[in-house]
Amino acid sequence: MKTTQSVSALTFILLLIFSISSADDHEDFLECISEKFHNYSSISNLVYTPNNSSYSSVLLSPIWNLRFTSNSTPKPQVIITPDQESQIPPIILCAKENDMEVRIRSGGHDFEALSSVAKVSFLVIDLIKLTEITVDVKAKTAWAQAGATTGNLYYRIAEKSATLAFPSGIGITLGLGGHISGGGSGMLMRKYGLAADHVIDAIIVDVNGRILDRKSMGEDLFWAIRGGGGASFGVILAWKLQLVDIPERVTVFNIPRTVEQNLTQLLHRWQYVAPRLDRDITLLINAVVMSSNQTAGRNVTLSASFFALFTGGADKLLALMQYRFPELGLVREDVTEMSWLQSTLYFNGLPIESPEILLNRTSTGKSYMVRKVDYVQRPIPERGFEGLTRLYFEPEARMSTLSFVPYGGIMDEISESAIPFPHRAGNLFEVFYTGYWLEADAQNPVKYINWVNRAYGYMTPYASKFPRCAYLNYRDIGLGVNNVVGKTSYAQASIWGKKYFNKNFDRLVLVKTKVDPENFFRYEQSIPSLH
Repeated sequence: MKTTQSVSALTFILLLIFSISSADDHEDFLECISEKFHNYSSISNLVYTPNNSSYSSVLLSPIWNLRFTSNSTPKPQVIITPDQESQIPPIILCAKENDMEVRIRSGGHDFEALSSVAKVSFLVIDLIKLTEITVDVKAKTAWAQAGATTGNLYYRIAEKSATLAFPSGIGITLGLGGHISGGGSGMLMRKYGLAADHVIDAIIVDVNGRILDRKSMGEDLFWAIRGGGGASFGVILAWKLQLVDIPERVTVFNIPRTVEQNLTQLLHRWQYVAPRLDRDITLLINAVVMSSNQTAGRNVTLSASFFALFTGGADKLLALMQYRFPELGLVREDVTEMSWLQSTLYFNGLPIESPEILLNRTSTGKSYMVRKVDYVQRPIPERGFEGLTRLYFEPEARMSTLSFVPYGGIMDEISESAIPFPHRAGNLFEVFYTGYWLEADAQNPVKYINWVNRAYGYMTPYASKFPRCAYLNYRDIGLGVNNVVGKTSYAQASIWGKKYFNKNFDRLVLVKTKVDPENFFRYEQSIPSLH
């Protein structure tokens, strides 16, 4: 009993010391900021502490995964929302001087909220006000600041040209700073590759507070931030993007199929068809659990939406699908022609006549959720899909989704070392298992998290191996984490790092060691320095 009391007392004392130290750190940080900015009033309205009445809304409103908005979630001592790029170097220098970790947020969509949460004294640099986008139609390029969203970008491109596009995420409220630095996949991936494949220049603030472009940062760092996660290396301020050609009209469809309509057989057939289709078409699947009166012995069914983007006309798409995937039963009434910009709204379930929605960064998809991701490199037998779909009839899965994204196309032709994102040739498709729950279960989500882990475990025989691959933009700290304090070894970080980056992880570590040897830019899954 005495030992237990002693340990409890020691823990209390350490926590008290830490809280006092944290308070001192942030007060010293604020003093440093006021000294660095000769006209502190120019930035004072951009600085938020827990004493500000708007602190909570500034902190919580961008966080997409509501799991990390509870009262018990660690909060930053300071949030800063710079509205000029030149304001960021002094922030970095003051954070270094006062030993405060920095979290960099451009959109708030990190699945584990690592852009908003830490377990030590920290501040958040929220780039929400750095949203400028300039499009050069003649050069087919665009400069986009890191706080702009994918929807902002799509709107501004289409505003200037109906025949230019950018291959990026389906979601329209993704912050470009984080999304592109993690890779950035979307509906044009099979035709043009990832968003990061089309970055031709970038602006970053490094650990020494220098604002660097591609030439001044060097090719190693430029390589690393295009798919390796920019927050390990500095603060991404802007990207220069190579735009791509798109027809004035594209064709889309979105048709549902249930278990009662041979969904399992369709899934099995899809894996042979979708990765081998012409690169002009991307055919995804998103399955949800729905109420049903048609299922014997159950009141729910699994309903899958087969949805596609084709960069061509409706008649050609229909002929292609009827030849390559007749089992789907696609008919002329299922397909619709529209502009590429309208398709970005269509795939988000939004009215295609209202493109100004793309300028609204407020996400409507916030939820309590957990997700795990797999890559599949060999076809799954039909019995494998049968077992997977059965899991979705368990009680904990009533709000869950199952998604499939095909690879192939140009992804097979880009080298796995071209950028840090390695998942190229040899991958048939990506599969997501996502569990959701309501606010009533927010304090005890364990059964839903366990269910997702069970689905992930079930897929072990069918998933990629050595390593079992994952995608950085679908962050998963269940794969492994760095030490909260102290040094993290290469071996420890490799546990999760190889899953995201495969052989490219080693080069990322070397770049990190060169540009940030003291590991200032660090978080639970940041690239470690060898120093």
